[in-house]
Amino acid sequence: MGSQLCNNRFDIEACCVTMLPSRKKGESLVLPYLKLKDLIEAIRLVLEIVYDERFVTFSYGGRVSMGRHTAIRYLKNSVENPSWWFSVTVDRESLMLCLFIGEKIKDGSLIGLIKRLFECEVMGIELGGCYLGRGFPQESGLCSILINIYFNGFDKEIQDMRLQKNQENLKFKLEQLMYVMLTMDFVIWVLKYLEGRLVLRVDKMKMAIHSVVSENISFLGMELQAVPPSVLHPPMTKKAIRTRKKYLRLKEVRALEFKNARERNRKILGMKILQHVFKKLKQSNGFKFDFQIENEIGEIFRNWTDEVVQDFLGSLEERQLPQKLVDAYDKFQEKVDKYLSPVQARKALEKEERRVKEEEKWKYAKSTIKDLMSLYMKVDAPIELVRKAVKMAGFTNNMGCPRPIKLLIALEDVDIIKWYAGVGRRWLDFFCCCHNLKMVKTVLTYHLRFSCILTLVEKHESTKRETIKHYTKDLKVSDFNGNEKVYIPTEREVKLMGDQNLSDPRLVDGAVSLALIRLASDEPSCSCIGHFCDRMDTVYYQDKWVPGMGAIHESLNQKCLPLYSHHINDLYMGNITLQDIDYTEFVDVD
Repeated sequence: MGSQLCNNRFDIEACCVTMLPSRKKGESLVLPYLKLKDLIEAIRLVLEIVYDERFVTFSYGGRVSMGRHTAIRYLKNSVENPSWWFSVTVDRESLMLCLFIGEKIKDGSLIGLIKRLFECEVMGIELGGCYLGRGFPQESGLCSILINIYFNGFDKEIQDMRLQKNQENLKFKLEQLMYVMLTMDFVIWVLKYLEGRLVLRVDKMKMAIHSVVSENISFLGMELQAVPPSVLHPPMTKKAIRTRKKYLRLKEVRALEFKNARERNRKILGMKILQHVFKKLKQSNGFKFDFQIENEIGEIFRNWTDEVVQDFLGSLEERQLPQKLVDAYDKFQEKVDKYLSPVQARKALEKEERRVKEEEKWKYAKSTIKDLMSLYMKVDAPIELVRKAVKMAGFTNNMGCPRPIKLLIALEDVDIIKWYAGVGRRWLDFFCCCHNLKMVKTVLTYHLRFSCILTLVEKHESTKRETIKHYTKDLKVSDFNGNEKVYIPTEREVKLMGDQNLSDPRLVDGAVSLALIRLASDEPSCSCIGHFCDRMDTVYYQDKWVPGMGAIHESLNQKCLPLYSHHINDLYMGNITLQDIDYTEFVDVD
């Protein structure tokens, strides 16, 4: 392949297959073979080496260790006192990016190869597309970096303009009218740049400037809004303060009890040792030494004590207490006056109370001033959309109560539980940086868990109580070795999820949109279609689209896939995506 690329003889058409749609007027889909996927990944690595250091700091899509959560954290931690926002609506059309690549890379073969990928429809970029970055087979990691290259000039212009405005704001304070005029000029400049330099058709009728404080921003499936710091970190209520003080007191009491228990145990152990020693001493009629020195030592100590007493009582004029003893007595008297004198103790308590009140007033004044002077970005998950998605997928009925999904009844019990576990974990990972994650946890953990239980009830025609008794509330299942495993996140694991998770989430849709139903077929076993897998002990699975969980291409629906059992588990749990499976090797089973 290397020699073919050097001589410009690489045939892209021969390295891809066209998937025909299930209906006559449907759209076909072109998927690459593994050889062409390797070439696309090599091109992505080359462009990443050339452009990674040229991208601006807020360019996150498709870069290493930089994704959705990195962008959200940048908005939460770096953007201060925002006031307005606006969105740009462009027509959904494919873009030709080779002109922008040619400005930095003088390689006609590479640019021509990228052009042929677009011409053969192996790759396509559609601004506003619904499936980009969701783990479907038709996606490519090269698209993200190409979009970054296309908008790199625009990003740099925005960055330079921000630095310039920040320096101007340090010199003088803008009036309100002047501020609005600068905002309008910026919007006009953005429209001219997109239409002129990037050749995009912008819908000007939908252009409007919105207030960040009063309106939400829809960004990456989340809602952003500017709020005072007290909204993000609300002060503790009086009840919470009392509860915390009570908890701290109980903690101190427990620590003191543990300390006393340790001392008590040491004393008991020491008494046992002494009793044992005295018992042995009594039985052996005392200790015997080879030489006697007790009388000599006693005589030495008696002489020394007599000399000390005589020196002290030698003369009444020179009789004087040691200074250390006097200082120790003075300190002891101070402690007695402090803790036993009611007047001084009361004054000390009043002083401590005044100090605590003044400290609380100072904290309250500081927080009030900060609320009046500062605004920060709050990121929320769209709870209504989450509930709507839960309802559309069939987890709940019209009344909002959990219900079974009949499409999953054909799966094995373990696969049903893993499918629900994959959905819950991916959604929780996606929204882990949101301020209202607690509400998302409640919606997902309750509805998904009991929908899974009801699906198992429907499959085995049993009762909910019997199913919970068999699988427990955590839905434990046994593996081949008889070890119990829990796939659905437990309540403790869900509580630990939050913004501390620094890794970017895995792709949300993809395998979650499918239910892989095992087929009882007499067809001979064939090689697993997972990339770099040579296992022949495969099982045929038919993929079916789960309504409400996403949308797959019509040419991929209801295909029979020979897969190794471990790959099925990885698909359900989100360890691999549909991009790691070679859909060009599907099998038709009658």
